[in-house]
Amino acid sequence: MQASIDLSLYPLAEDYVPVIIDFIHRMQAREGIEVLRNPLSTQIFGEFPVLMQAITEELQHSWDTHGRAVLVSKMVLGDVRTGG
Repeated sequence: MQASIDLSLYPLAEDYVPVIIDFIHRMQAREGIEVLRNPLSTQIFGEFPVLMQAITEELQHSWDTHGRAVLVSKMVLGDVRTGG
């Protein structure tokens, strides 16, 4: 089942930009996920289980590597880019 997920990562650190960029780059490197960036959030598209596994693993990596952060997500069934 295809899904669209909008993500916003808020690192609890003064030097937060590198943490966000690392998270986005790691998501872009994953197979089966399309990533679109905008100034306020990152959207990911693909099969729902693949997206959820990627979020889980990359958030864990971010916490382990960079420390605490808040991840806000909005999820919808289907690909919002195509209306499906």
